[in-house]
Amino acid sequence: MIAKRTLVFFIAMAMCAGFSVPLSASDQPALVPGSAGSPAVFFPEKVFEFQPVVDGAKVVHDFVVMNKGTTLLLIENVRTG
Repeated sequence: MIAKRTLVFFIAMAMCAGFSVPLSASDQPALVPGSAGSPAVFFPEKVFEFQPVVDGAKVVHDFVVMNKGTTLLLIENVRTG
């Protein structure tokens, strides 16, 4: 059960990153080279470890996505897993 939730988490993270500018190796937002103003996705918490839970129990965690860029960050076509 933990492996499935971890997989869903990483898929969700990959989807969010796919709708925006890729993250750099550091915690600084990545800007598109050569652009005057760009959105820059930033995840304050890059990893969350779900603790073991009873099967069927409701687990809630807020995944924060921030825009550290100078233009609007559009996140579209988000689906739950």
